[in-house]
Amino acid sequence: MQALLDKLNPGDPEWELAQAIDPRRLPAHIAVIMDGNGRWARMRSLPRVAGHKAGVDPVRATVGCCARLGIQVLTLYAFSVENWKRPRSEVETLWRLLRIYLHRELPTLAEHNIRLAVLGRAEGLPPGVQDDLNAAVLATANNTGLRLNLAINYGGRAELVDAFQRIADRARALGDWDQLRLDEDLISSSLYTAGLPDPDLLIRTSGEMRISNFLLWQIAYAELYVTDTLWPDFNQTHLLQAILDYQKRNRRFGGLADNPELANEDNLVGALDGVK
Repeated sequence: MQALLDKLNPGDPEWELAQAIDPRRLPAHIAVIMDGNGRWARMRSLPRVAGHKAGVDPVRATVGCCARLGIQVLTLYAFSVENWKRPRSEVETLWRLLRIYLHRELPTLAEHNIRLAVLGRAEGLPPGVQDDLNAAVLATANNTGLRLNLAINYGGRAELVDAFQRIADRARALGDWDQLRLDEDLISSSLYTAGLPDPDLLIRTSGEMRISNFLLWQIAYAELYVTDTLWPDFNQTHLLQAILDYQKRNRRFGGLADNPELANEDNLVGALDGVK
């Protein structure tokens, strides 16, 4: 947290926002659906690829801010299994931008002690993209700060299929089909995010009210924050605002809030249950 304040000027709007954040109640895991690149370009009469290029700077700002805040995990939805339906030229531009980002940002990842990981079916990516991703993952493997997950060739349903297949393969290899019992812990440990906390905060840009097949299992109790801001316009101020909004939420995980009014209401319901 102090690392972020040290980068800001006292009195500036971002400094005021950062000062208002409670460092004891930071989300451990932030997930982001980066949406609106194409719309941003269309509004400026530019080709869609211009929006994707403009979306690189918000990635850099978001990663840097999360690292300085001390966020444990940041997951960015970069390319879904459905995105292959887009024009070939657009998809190839996305791969080119990803490779440029990896080459340019690797020193920054090292400087901020960031560990890179890939969520998704990486084996389905072009060979050159796989090579660059593998190299970046290997180069940052010993870093102990922010865990940066890039969800690439990713789909929530595909992840669940892969998890169940992994469980079935293990059971078959061990010959213990009769002993196999599915539970939440077993499924969680078989997901791409095994060992990581589930997202506390899911941010979606562009104002669309849907989760687009993203982390379907993991976001069961995530707090959702939707902003009309298009991804290329998303900046550190927007991220800090999302975190502040998150800290105003009362997370109950299916239980009751620690609120006297709710407790009294619960007591009243209990009393009424006894009335015949």
